[in-house]
Amino acid sequence: QLQLVESGGGLVQPGGSLRLSCTASGSTLALEHYFVGWFRQAPGKEREPVSCISSSGNEGSDGGIEYGDSVKGRFTISRDNTQNTVYLQMNSLKTEDTAVYYCAADPLIACRWYKESHFGGSWGQGTQVTVSS
Repeated sequence: QLQLVESGGGLVQPGGSLRLSCTASGSTLALEHYFVGWFRQAPGKEREPVSCISSSGNEGSDGGIEYGDSVKGRFTISRDNTQNTVYLQMNSLKTEDTAVYYCAADPLIACRWYKESHFGGSWGQGTQVTVSS
């Protein structure tokens, strides 16, 4: 069973930055064999897809990289397979970004479909991001 742990959340002022990490353990397969997505959920709102990255981390035939419309140009997803870790760099943060952020991993569903499918057999417990002045 793949286990995921998110970290890096905290309190930041509008316009600030945070980098979230999603680190995997507990599986015979390394995280490099999974598509990994970031999702967030704010109180009273539905879960929102944020970003997704393919096994290689490159755009193209392996599923590529995807971003939600609300974070394009501000957030950047990346991965370091040697560390079993996927990152979400969040810049120019807005109060609307306040939420619990979760990562999820799926070995089969490509990032092209991560917003529309039952993505994620494994989920972390989330890390709180609060953007406030």
